[in-house]
Amino acid sequence: MLQRLALLFGFLLLTVGCAEKGDGPILSSGDRYAAADIAGDYRLGVGDKVRMTVYNEPNLTGEFWVNPDGTLALPLIGSVPARGMVVADIARDATAKFADGYLRQPKVSMEVITFRPFYILGEVSAPGEYPYASGLTALNAIATAKGFTPRANRDVIRIRRQGEASEVNYKLTPELVIYPGDTIRIGERFF
Repeated sequence: MLQRLALLFGFLLLTVGCAEKGDGPILSSGDRYAAADIAGDYRLGVGDKVRMTVYNEPNLTGEFWVNPDGTLALPLIGSVPARGMVVADIARDATAKFADGYLRQPKVSMEVITFRPFYILGEVSAPGEYPYASGLTALNAIATAKGFTPRANRDVIRIRRQGEASEVNYKLTPELVIYPGDTIRIGERFF
């Protein structure tokens, strides 16, 4: 009887340990651990805001949100696809559309002024949605959410990139980078 109890207790500990680690390996290297400047090849998504400047056309210049359908509603030319595109490509498309019967030799530039928010859940003092700041690390995101709770696992965090179906486990280090739209989950430690 005592052996069965010991075996059951060992199995429960193993199950709890595996459940806390999550599915899959714990990554400690890769693109999230490199100093990354997302501005150059950043792909737009719902919740991003861009500033479009049309040279010598103040009525066409302005700030525009990426709509829930993944488009930008721009003056004169209407909806322009934006989800998953780089701002330089969108500016090039807008230039071509403005040149097609609206403006002579238009010069259009575009930049991201507000990135979509990130989300943090689990064992932090203030879980929720927070504005993204360029260069955000996992530790900065946790600090934004008012830090760990006393039961938080401070070694491994789970991140789900926007548009992906599953979370990935990452070793929590000062270099771990967060991207706009990420959902971060801080698990609970058991011992």
